[in-house]
Amino acid sequence: MASFTKLEVLQLMANQGMVPLFYHPDVVLGKKVLKAIYKGGGRIIEFTNRGDYAHEVFGELNKFCTAELPGMMLGVGSITDPGTTAMYLQLGANFIVTASYREDVARTCNRRKVPYMPGCGTLTEIGIAEEMGCDIVKLFPGSIYGPGFVKAIKGPQPWTTIMPTGGVAPTKENLGAWFDAGVTCVGMGSKLIGKDILEKGDFKTLEKRTKDALSLIKKLRAKKK
Repeated sequence: MASFTKLEVLQLMANQGMVPLFYHPDVVLGKKVLKAIYKGGGRIIEFTNRGDYAHEVFGELNKFCTAELPGMMLGVGSITDPGTTAMYLQLGANFIVTASYREDVARTCNRRKVPYMPGCGTLTEIGIAEEMGCDIVKLFPGSIYGPGFVKAIKGPQPWTTIMPTGGVAPTKENLGAWFDAGVTCVGMGSKLIGKDILEKGDFKTLEKRTKDALSLIKKLRAKKK
Protein backbone atom coordinates (compact mmCIF):
# COMPACT_ATOMS: atom_id res chain seq x y z
CA MET A 1 0.00 0.00 0.00
CA ALA A 2 1.01 3.65 -0.39
CA SER A 3 3.50 4.99 2.15
CA PHE A 4 2.10 8.53 2.01
CA THR A 5 -1.39 9.94 2.34
CA LYS A 6 -3.26 11.54 -0.53
CA LEU A 7 -2.90 14.96 1.06
CA GLU A 8 0.86 14.52 1.55
CA VAL A 9 1.33 13.61 -2.12
CA LEU A 10 -0.77 16.50 -3.42
CA GLN A 11 0.99 18.99 -1.16
CA LEU A 12 4.42 17.81 -2.26
CA MET A 13 3.48 18.03 -5.94
CA ALA A 14 2.28 21.58 -5.43
CA ASN A 15 5.23 22.62 -3.27
CA GLN A 16 7.94 21.05 -5.44
CA GLY A 17 6.33 22.22 -8.67
CA MET A 18 7.90 19.48 -10.80
CA VAL A 19 7.34 15.74 -11.20
CA PRO A 20 10.19 14.00 -13.09
CA LEU A 21 9.17 11.10 -15.36
CA PHE A 22 11.29 8.18 -16.41
CA TYR A 23 11.36 4.50 -17.35
CA HIS A 24 14.22 2.06 -17.75
CA PRO A 25 14.20 -1.74 -17.47
CA ASP A 26 17.49 -1.81 -15.54
CA VAL A 27 16.82 -1.72 -11.80
CA VAL A 28 20.41 -0.78 -10.94
CA LEU A 29 20.33 2.17 -13.35
CA GLY A 30 16.90 3.16 -12.05
CA LYS A 31 18.22 3.34 -8.51
CA LYS A 32 20.98 5.68 -9.68
CA VAL A 33 18.41 7.91 -11.39
CA LEU A 34 16.32 8.08 -8.23
CA LYS A 35 19.35 8.84 -6.09
CA ALA A 36 20.53 11.63 -8.42
CA ILE A 37 17.09 13.27 -8.39
CA TYR A 38 16.94 12.88 -4.62
CA LYS A 39 20.36 14.51 -4.18
CA GLY A 40 19.20 17.31 -6.47
CA GLY A 41 16.30 18.02 -4.13
CA GLY A 42 13.53 16.05 -5.84
CA ARG A 43 11.17 14.15 -3.56
CA ILE A 44 8.60 12.84 -6.03
CA ILE A 45 8.90 10.96 -9.32
CA GLU A 46 6.65 9.20 -11.82
CA PHE A 47 7.81 5.81 -13.07
CA THR A 48 6.20 5.19 -16.46
CA ASN A 49 4.68 1.74 -17.08
CA ARG A 50 6.09 1.17 -20.56
CA GLY A 51 8.11 -2.02 -20.76
CA ASP A 52 7.73 -5.75 -20.13
CA TYR A 53 7.89 -6.58 -16.42
CA ALA A 54 7.80 -2.88 -15.60
CA HIS A 55 5.86 -3.66 -12.41
CA GLU A 56 8.73 -5.81 -11.16
CA VAL A 57 11.17 -2.97 -11.74
CA PHE A 58 8.85 -0.56 -9.96
CA GLY A 59 8.52 -2.88 -6.98
CA GLU A 60 12.28 -2.98 -6.51
CA LEU A 61 12.65 0.78 -6.94
CA ASN A 62 9.89 1.48 -4.44
CA LYS A 63 11.58 -0.76 -1.87
CA PHE A 64 14.82 1.13 -2.55
CA CYS A 65 13.09 4.46 -1.89
CA THR A 66 11.69 3.19 1.40
CA ALA A 67 15.07 1.87 2.55
CA GLU A 68 17.50 4.44 1.16
CA LEU A 69 15.65 7.63 0.17
CA PRO A 70 13.44 8.77 3.06
CA GLY A 71 10.62 11.04 1.95
CA MET A 72 10.80 10.05 -1.73
CA MET A 73 7.33 9.47 -3.20
CA LEU A 74 7.21 7.10 -6.16
CA GLY A 75 4.13 6.89 -8.37
CA VAL A 76 3.25 5.32 -11.71
CA GLY A 77 2.25 6.76 -15.07
CA SER A 78 1.12 5.39 -18.46
CA ILE A 79 -1.59 3.29 -16.78
CA THR A 80 -4.47 2.19 -19.02
CA ASP A 81 -6.87 0.07 -16.94
CA PRO A 82 -8.08 -0.60 -13.38
CA GLY A 83 -6.41 -4.01 -13.19
CA THR A 84 -2.96 -2.54 -13.78
CA THR A 85 -3.83 0.25 -11.37
CA ALA A 86 -4.68 -2.25 -8.63
CA MET A 87 -1.44 -4.16 -9.25
CA TYR A 88 0.68 -1.04 -8.82
CA LEU A 89 -1.29 0.06 -5.77
CA GLN A 90 -0.49 -3.31 -4.23
CA LEU A 91 3.19 -2.60 -4.95
CA GLY A 92 2.94 0.67 -3.05
CA ALA A 93 2.36 3.30 -5.74
CA ASN A 94 1.72 6.67 -4.09
CA PHE A 95 -0.14 8.12 -7.09
CA ILE A 96 -1.44 7.04 -10.49
CA VAL A 97 -1.25 8.93 -13.80
CA THR A 98 -2.98 8.12 -17.11
CA ALA A 99 -2.71 9.65 -20.57
CA SER A 100 -6.49 10.02 -20.80
CA TYR A 101 -9.34 10.20 -18.32
CA ARG A 102 -10.54 6.81 -17.08
CA GLU A 103 -13.50 6.63 -14.70
CA ASP A 104 -12.71 3.03 -13.76
CA VAL A 105 -9.18 4.04 -12.75
CA ALA A 106 -10.56 6.97 -10.76
CA ARG A 107 -12.87 4.65 -8.83
CA THR A 108 -10.03 2.20 -8.12
CA CYS A 109 -7.80 4.96 -6.77
CA ASN A 110 -10.62 6.52 -4.73
CA ARG A 111 -11.22 3.23 -2.95
CA ARG A 112 -7.63 3.34 -1.68
CA LYS A 113 -7.50 7.14 -1.26
CA VAL A 114 -4.58 7.40 -3.68
CA PRO A 115 -4.23 10.51 -5.90
CA TYR A 116 -5.15 10.04 -9.55
CA MET A 117 -3.98 12.49 -12.23
CA PRO A 118 -5.79 11.83 -15.53
CA GLY A 119 -4.76 13.25 -18.87
CA CYS A 120 -7.38 15.78 -19.99
CA GLY A 121 -7.65 17.90 -23.12
CA THR A 122 -10.98 19.72 -22.81
CA LEU A 123 -12.77 21.73 -20.16
CA THR A 124 -15.50 19.07 -20.11
CA GLU A 125 -12.97 16.31 -19.35
CA ILE A 126 -11.42 18.42 -16.63
CA GLY A 127 -14.83 19.03 -15.07
CA ILE A 128 -15.70 15.32 -15.09
CA ALA A 129 -12.31 14.42 -13.60
CA GLU A 130 -12.81 16.94 -10.81
CA GLU A 131 -16.26 15.51 -10.08
CA MET A 132 -14.58 12.11 -9.67
CA GLY A 133 -12.16 13.44 -7.06
CA CYS A 134 -9.13 14.29 -9.20
CA ASP A 135 -7.45 17.20 -7.41
CA ILE A 136 -4.74 17.70 -10.05
CA VAL A 137 -5.41 17.07 -13.74
CA LYS A 138 -2.70 16.32 -16.26
CA LEU A 139 -2.73 18.42 -19.43
CA PHE A 140 -1.47 16.10 -22.13
CA PRO A 141 0.16 16.54 -24.52
CA GLY A 142 1.22 19.92 -23.15
CA SER A 143 3.13 20.80 -26.30
CA ILE A 144 -0.13 20.81 -28.30
CA TYR A 145 -2.21 22.88 -25.88
CA GLY A 146 0.40 25.29 -24.51
CA PRO A 147 0.29 27.81 -21.64
CA GLY A 148 -2.49 29.78 -23.33
CA PHE A 149 -4.90 26.90 -22.79
CA VAL A 150 -4.11 26.85 -19.08
CA LYS A 151 -4.55 30.60 -18.74
CA ALA A 152 -7.91 30.46 -20.48
CA ILE A 153 -9.15 27.76 -18.09
CA LYS A 154 -7.84 29.43 -14.94
CA GLY A 155 -9.90 32.54 -15.70
CA PRO A 156 -13.37 31.05 -15.16
CA GLN A 157 -12.08 28.15 -13.02
CA PRO A 158 -9.33 29.43 -10.69
CA TRP A 159 -9.79 26.35 -8.49
CA THR A 160 -8.62 23.97 -11.22
CA THR A 161 -5.10 22.64 -10.62
CA ILE A 162 -3.17 21.60 -13.72
CA MET A 163 0.03 19.66 -14.42
CA PRO A 164 1.16 19.87 -18.07
CA THR A 165 3.28 16.99 -19.34
CA GLY A 166 4.96 16.88 -22.74
CA GLY A 167 6.55 20.01 -24.12
CA VAL A 168 8.00 21.05 -20.76
CA ALA A 169 11.69 21.98 -20.60
CA PRO A 170 13.91 23.18 -17.72
CA THR A 171 14.42 26.65 -19.19
CA LYS A 172 13.41 30.07 -17.90
CA GLU A 173 11.34 30.76 -21.02
CA ASN A 174 9.45 27.47 -20.98
CA LEU A 175 8.83 27.15 -17.26
CA GLY A 176 8.14 30.86 -16.97
CA ALA A 177 5.35 30.62 -19.53
CA TRP A 178 3.74 27.64 -17.80
CA PHE A 179 3.84 29.05 -14.28
CA ASP A 180 2.75 32.50 -15.45
CA ALA A 181 -0.28 30.77 -16.95
CA GLY A 182 -1.11 29.30 -13.54
CA VAL A 183 -0.02 25.64 -13.52
CA THR A 184 0.34 23.94 -10.14
CA CYS A 185 3.27 21.79 -11.23
CA VAL A 186 4.82 20.35 -14.38
CA GLY A 187 5.70 16.85 -15.48
CA MET A 188 9.15 16.63 -17.09
CA GLY A 189 10.63 13.62 -18.82
CA SER A 190 13.28 13.51 -21.54
CA LYS A 191 14.19 17.19 -21.19
CA LEU A 192 15.33 16.43 -17.66
CA ILE A 193 16.33 12.75 -17.77
CA GLY A 194 17.66 12.53 -21.31
CA LYS A 195 18.98 9.49 -23.16
CA ASP A 196 22.43 11.06 -23.04
CA ILE A 197 22.42 10.89 -19.26
CA LEU A 198 21.17 7.30 -19.18
CA GLU A 199 23.58 6.08 -21.87
CA LYS A 200 26.61 7.79 -20.34
CA GLY A 201 25.64 7.22 -16.73
CA ASP A 202 26.14 10.93 -16.12
CA PHE A 203 24.17 11.16 -12.89
CA LYS A 204 26.04 14.23 -11.66
CA THR A 205 24.51 16.15 -14.56
CA LEU A 206 21.06 14.79 -13.68
CA GLU A 207 21.53 15.89 -10.08
CA LYS A 208 22.50 19.39 -11.26
CA ARG A 209 19.63 19.60 -13.77
CA THR A 210 17.17 18.67 -11.04
CA LYS A 211 18.61 21.17 -8.59
CA ASP A 212 18.66 23.95 -11.19
CA ALA A 213 15.10 23.25 -12.38
CA LEU A 214 13.70 23.26 -8.84
CA SER A 215 15.58 26.47 -8.04
CA LEU A 216 14.27 28.11 -11.19
CA ILE A 217 10.69 27.13 -10.38
CA LYS A 218 11.07 28.58 -6.89
CA LYS A 219 12.37 31.88 -8.32
CA LEU A 220 9.59 32.09 -10.92
CA ARG A 221 6.96 31.58 -8.25
CA ALA A 222 8.54 34.17 -5.97
CA LYS A 223 8.60 36.67 -8.82
CA LYS A 224 4.94 36.06 -9.54
CA LYS A 225 4.02 36.93 -5.94
